[in-house]
Amino acid sequence: MEGHAVVQAYILIQTEVGKAAAVAGEIAGITGVITAEDVTGPYDVIVRAEAGSVDELGQLVVAKVQGVAGITRTLTCPVVKLG
Repeated sequence: MEGHAVVQAYILIQTEVGKAAAVAGEIAGITGVITAEDVTGPYDVIVRAEAGSVDELGQLVVAKVQGVAGITRTLTCPVVKLG
């Protein structure tokens, strides 16, 4: 889908203590996820995702990403300009 995506976003994720690596690993396998990395700082995992529309992006976050065990909070930040 890369090159054809209409919408990309960063999804900032807070996890339960000690769950960041497992959450990042599981999210990395979700269709539409470009990268999923565990990081330090106020968020535990940062995901870059893409979808064909804002609605599809919302469905990806709600249905798939937020369904991963160990997540306590997400914040989705759509990319304003690609390239």
